Amino acid sequence: MNNSINFPKTRMRRMRYHDFSRRLMAENQLSCDDLIYPLFVIEGQNKKETIASMPGVERLSIDLLVVEAKQCHALGIPMLALFPVTPASVKSDDAAEAYNPEGLAQRAVRAIKAACPELGVMTDVALDPFTSHGQDGLINAQGYVVNDATVDVLVKQALSHAAAGADVVAPSDMMDGRIGAIREALESAGHSNTQILAYSAKYASSFYGPFRDAVGSAGNLGEGNKFSYQMDPANSDEALREVQLDLQEGADMVMVKPGMPYLDIIRRVKDEFGVPVFAYQVSGEYAMLKAASQNGWLDEQQVVLESLLSFKRAGSDAILTYYAKAVAMWLKEQQS
Repeated sequence: MNNSINFPKTRMRRMRYHDFSRRLMAENQLSCDDLIYPLFVIEGQNKKETIASMPGVERLSIDLLVVEAKQCHALGIPMLALFPVTPASVKSDDAAEAYNPEGLAQRAVRAIKAACPELGVMTDVALDPFTSHGQDGLINAQGYVVNDATVDVLVKQALSHAAAGADVVAPSDMMDGRIGAIREALESAGHSNTQILAYSAKYASSFYGPFRDAVGSAGNLGEGNKFSYQMDPANSDEALREVQLDLQEGADMVMVKPGMPYLDIIRRVKDEFGVPVFAYQVSGEYAMLKAASQNGWLDEQQVVLESLLSFKRAGSDAILTYYAKAVAMWLKEQQS
């Protein structure tokens, strides 16, 4: 298209000249309302542990987790996402600790909801923190993750989280049929208002490495992989099928994971279904931004805010990010 005939009547730069006009015509905005803060919880009292591959992120005991929750609530962050670091002594082939009513995740949920009733709490429904082999499900003699038996355990896990007070259960396991089974079980148990965030388009990504270090599943997984149940990074149409099935089974929201390498998937899902679409800026994304910033190669605040705005532009309604607390503080500073 030849725009030369419109120049200088039309100058695209004219509206970019002033700050006020740039603000008025901004198509997307990032706010605290868009943020979900993932947190790692460990056993103990007044205990915190650093994570070498995720500088600035810590594992926290429940008492310190409650302090963090109160700070997040005061900053206006709507929801936390909890990830338990299960002691090796209670990991097993059958992942029974996943649905222990006195398990680490269940106790953490109760503690946070008692301290901050209005703060949303989301729990991870998957078995990898609880299995001795590090897979997201139960395995057979050949080492293959079996679907239906795993779903039975996931249902028990989700019910235990809902009973503890979780507002949102988030199956991240990628087993077939688990959303419908969990929804039916929640309804039958009287948890009709418990929301399901389905990790519908979760890819078998290499960006998850630091997370597996954080929850202690990397060593259990060893040289294993999750190709037989997580999605192939080469596929896009398949993501739409996965999302459609989860919505039909009763998902309230859907997740695309990882985030920035899969912005095209976020946009396709939003355009196709028009449902709440969440994205996860995963541990590998965080680690890259943090490392480059610590080396002075990038302006941390600017690149983080830009990266999260790209999620919004692609169609994401909310973003799980390890930067959530920092971003909330940055945004408040900008407002003041």
